[in-house]
Amino acid sequence: MVGSYAVPDWLGRFKTDYHRGRLSAAGLAEIEAVAVKAAVVDQTLAGVDVISDGELRRDNDMDILLCAIGGIEVGGERKRDFFDYLDASVRGPLAAVPGIDTSRLLDELAFARRLTAKTLTTSLPGPFSLSRQIRRDGEVCEGDLVRSIARATNVACKALVAAGATHLQLDEPRLAGYPEHVGLALEAVNLATEGVDAHVALHVCYGNRFARPAWEGHYDFLFPALESARVDEVVLEFARKGFDDLRLFARSSSSIEVGVGVIDVKRPEVEPVEVVVGRLREALRVLPPERVVVNPDCGLRHLPAESARRKLAAMVEATAVVRAEVLGERPPVREDGAWATT
Repeated sequence: MVGSYAVPDWLGRFKTDYHRGRLSAAGLAEIEAVAVKAAVVDQTLAGVDVISDGELRRDNDMDILLCAIGGIEVGGERKRDFFDYLDASVRGPLAAVPGIDTSRLLDELAFARRLTAKTLTTSLPGPFSLSRQIRRDGEVCEGDLVRSIARATNVACKALVAAGATHLQLDEPRLAGYPEHVGLALEAVNLATEGVDAHVALHVCYGNRFARPAWEGHYDFLFPALESARVDEVVLEFARKGFDDLRLFARSSSSIEVGVGVIDVKRPEVEPVEVVVGRLREALRVLPPERVVVNPDCGLRHLPAESARRKLAAMVEATAVVRAEVLGERPPVREDGAWATT
């Protein structure tokens, strides 16, 4: 999983009711708990190896740290829709290492941990993308703001690891829109991951708000900065865009794992298993299997629930087929009892 899971219509309506004062915080918490349980079950039944809590307690990809880092002021009008971003600003430079309230992150992890023995991944907003969501009032240096956020994120990452997290992911959905800032963004990633004893992934996509890309382009802007990034894996979208950019990683001196997006999250139509198998074979013509991690292009937040379930099932079945080819594992059995062959 890249992070988010399909948000049921009823959950979105209850979240908006809460922001408009029609539902209590306690009532919303109970409803979110039900949604998280369902998301964990869906991923487990699909057979996904590394799952998430679906980020269903979060309104969007940024608010959780906007509210947590000391010195970031959150205010303005009440949200009209749960998915809106909070109005966030800074009036002056943040502390070099701002205080950060990690309680929500730790609560999310603890709750999900009680639901499953599977490997869990926890996502956090990347420092650069988070900084683009903050209005700078007064004399505030962009670089200093990003670095301060990164150091606060480092505190959060270490707190999650101390609480049992083994897989963390930093989301940088806005980086593709500002490729000239890749040096600063990856400097911040290294600050955020310094001393963090976990498998750390960096997710870079072209935006997925309302299931639409915000930018287009190629991943060549990540190099050579990515080669010095303190991460174990980079998670990218390929299903929608094609696999040409994967060759950038084959030519790189880095041995970083590549999370290869093989499921298009911007279309509700479910890819046939054989299509996903073809995408995986294409990836393996470029990279060795030990560097390939299989995932959707991005989070599944904007997909209908049934589509999300079926897409994950197709991804898992396709992966099993290719594992059988490449690693000699026994191929999966289809629902009709026949061996899966493609």
